[in-house]
This record gives sequence, C-alpha cells and structure tokens, in this order.
Amino acid sequence: MNVGFVSLGCSKNLIDTEVVIGKFKEHKFNIINDPKKADIIVINTCGFIESAKVEAINTILEMAEYKDKNCKYLVVIGCLVQRYYKDLIKSLPEVDCFIKIDEYDSFWNKIVELIEKDKDKNKIKKYERAIKSDNSKETKSIKKLPMFAEKEYLVREISTGSNYAYLKIGEGCSNMCTYCAIPYIRGLFVSRPMEDILEEANMLAKKGIKEIIVIAQDTTKYGIDLYGESKLAELLSELSKIKEFKWIRFLYSYPEGITDELIKVVKENDKICKYFDIPIQHISNEILKKMNRKTTKENIEKLIAKIRKEIPEVVLRTSLIVGFPGETKETFEELYRFIDKIKFDKLGAFSYSKEEGTPASKMKNQIHYKTKQFRLNKIMSLQQIISRENLEKNIGKSIEVLVENISFDKKYLIGRTKNDVPEEDGVVFIRRDRHNEKMINQFVNCVIVDIVDYDIIAEII
Repeated sequence: MNVGFVSLGCSKNLIDTEVVIGKFKEHKFNIINDPKKADIIVINTCGFIESAKVEAINTILEMAEYKDKNCKYLVVIGCLVQRYYKDLIKSLPEVDCFIKIDEYDSFWNKIVELIEKDKDKNKIKKYERAIKSDNSKETKSIKKLPMFAEKEYLVREISTGSNYAYLKIGEGCSNMCTYCAIPYIRGLFVSRPMEDILEEANMLAKKGIKEIIVIAQDTTKYGIDLYGESKLAELLSELSKIKEFKWIRFLYSYPEGITDELIKVVKENDKICKYFDIPIQHISNEILKKMNRKTTKENIEKLIAKIRKEIPEVVLRTSLIVGFPGETKETFEELYRFIDKIKFDKLGAFSYSKEEGTPASKMKNQIHYKTKQFRLNKIMSLQQIISRENLEKNIGKSIEVLVENISFDKKYLIGRTKNDVPEEDGVVFIRRDRHNEKMINQFVNCVIVDIVDYDIIAEII
C-alpha cells in the first residue's frame, strides 16, 4: 500500500512525523509524495494557536477529497487531535482514525486495527465503539504523556534533506506560562535518557548528516527530571565528539535556564554554533508576571550583556508576544524601546492568541485585534531596520556557507551560514556559474557583497 504524509506545525512535530514514516517503511509500506496515489494519508496536526488550528482543519478537509479517488484511509494525529479529540470525531466523519499523542505508544496497533477492519466487517462496529467511547478520558490535571519508544527514533526517516536533522531531547513543558496550551497538549516536560539521544545522534551521523539541531520546548530544562540538574551543556559536549557533525546548534533556551556552564561550552567548542535562541516573550515586569515567566527585565538584560561579553561574535534570536491581556500603551512602548536598544540579530513576533483552557484566556483587558496587529507591525518594522543594519556591518567579510539549493531562476546557489537556522532565518544567495554547479551540499568560503532584506548576497572566494 502507498502512504502519503502531511506534517504541520513545529520541528518537534516534524520529528514525530519522521518516526511514523519510519514505522510504515519498517512494515514494507511504500512512502509517496503524491496524495492522488496514496492508499493511506496521514496528517500530523498542530493545535497550538488559532491560525494553526484553522490550517489543520483546512488540510484535513483538503485531503479528505482524495477519499473519492484512491485513498482508503485518512489518519489524523498530533496536537489538534490530543486537544480536541471528541469534537473532531463528531465534526469530521471523513477521518477514519484519530490518534492522540498519549496513544503514540500503541500507534501501530491502531493502524493495524484500522486496516484489519476491512478484512473482517464484523470488526467495524467494535472499532467505532472503541473510538466513540474515548477510553482515555480527559484528565483535569496535567501529567506526563508517553512518547514513542526510544527504538522507534532509530528508524525515523529524515525528511529535511541530507545536510541537517533535528534531535528532540525532551517532550512536553512544565513552565506553565499562562498563554500557552503546550502543557495541556503535550504534558509535562520529560527528558530522554542521554544514552538514547546519543545513539540516535550516531545513527544520524552515519546517514551523512552534517548539522544537528537540538530541540525541545525548553532545552535548558533537559535532564532536570532525570538527573536532578540541567544536562544541556554536557549533552552538547558529548554530541560534539561525534566527528561527522560539523555544526551543532540548540534552540528554545529560556533565559532563566541559561547557565555559566552552558555559555562556556558554547564559547569554547568550535562545533557549537555561537547562536542563542532565547524566547523572552516580553520585557515589562508587569507583563512577564502575568505570563508566569520565571524571569525579570533586569535578569534578561544582565544575561544578554553577559553572553555578549563572553562571546562577542554571538548571534541572539528571540521571540515576542504582543497584545497580551493588560498590555498597555506604556508596557508596549517599554518593549519597543528595549528591542531598539538591544538590537537582536534575529527576532520573531506574534500577536497574542486567546487559547481556551489557558489562564490568560480568562484574564481581563483583552486587547483588540487591530491594536495587536498595529503593535506587531510596529515591532517587525523596527526589527527589519535593525536586521539590515546588523547585516550591513558584515559586507566585505568572509563567511563559510553550506550550499543547499538552487534558486528558481537558476541564477543563484542558496545556502546558510552558521548563524542561520533553516526555515527560520535568512539565506545566502551565491552568484552561480558553470564552475560551481557541483557545490550543492558542500561548505564553501564566500565574501559578503550585498544585503537584501534579511538575506545575504555573496560571491565565492
């Protein structure tokens, strides 16, 4: 049978999709990219914020149209299913099987049951009863959810190409920020054993992966639940011993968890990218408290100063939420002035999304959507100026670029530097000629000649 996949949402979700693809391949299914030819279509959904939910529902309905053609089974998994299981069953009869995150440890049994029901029609009613009864009742309290078995990460099918892969070191989140639905969807933070992570990393190295991107909802919390203290710095050091890896980076490190040890490891280890992704969300102490963030404006400023002092060439990225309940004109302007002062190299900003079930959804002084959009545009307009100014300082400097693609017009090679996260940051456009066509998937030395928005124009040295 042919199986097609659609993966929505974050890189952590993408790894789950890669594990599922690996499981199907292990059982001799054919993996295809054309949904028209798929006997089974699997959609891994995101349910984090409103726009992600809309995208997921639209994708499900779009893929459901193929059931009038070749598709026999439409399977939907992921965060949206975990969050709205009962509602989805009632509203989307086109879907043959919903699998929640807390059922991933029995994922394959559910797939087998789905397929077997067509071989024995008597099993259909039994299957439908099992779905509608919702055996895993929703719980009021947040708990740790089961992940895929560790051995299943070793058969995951890498979908990000031959150069880089994500490495998930934990699942869920225990920070309990008032705006965030992740703990209610993914459960409390659970670290993976270090030996299992390193085994998976060695598997990726043998596949030729050059860059490892370490991810979790908050990577600085890695190891606390297993070992009683953060082990992120130690893990990064161990990963750097794998000779095949050239670049190692870690994402989503909350400011209160960044230790002197972690800064030292990043500073002294040549393989680890001098790149800190620090999601601060806001800078006003009043708003940070309402968000239940575990830090303050003063601590954030001290941390940034310390990192820049220890690692002068460091690249700092952050993410912000504008329009949080109770954000006044004054607290927004405080955030705006802070961004103008700090001048982050990379920055992503989002309008606050009122998510049901979260404490912030019940807060007073919700902000009008037009005000949120105005504030978002103002922040991003400022960041565009800052980003260009930061990049222009590097014109004439040499950089190492990992070449990954060719532009649509065939005029440029497209690559990334050590300072760019794939799919999030800018890219490098290298003027192409017949002599450098074989440089794809290679590291090349270039000189920066121009800047266009968030991207770099370069020439090979």
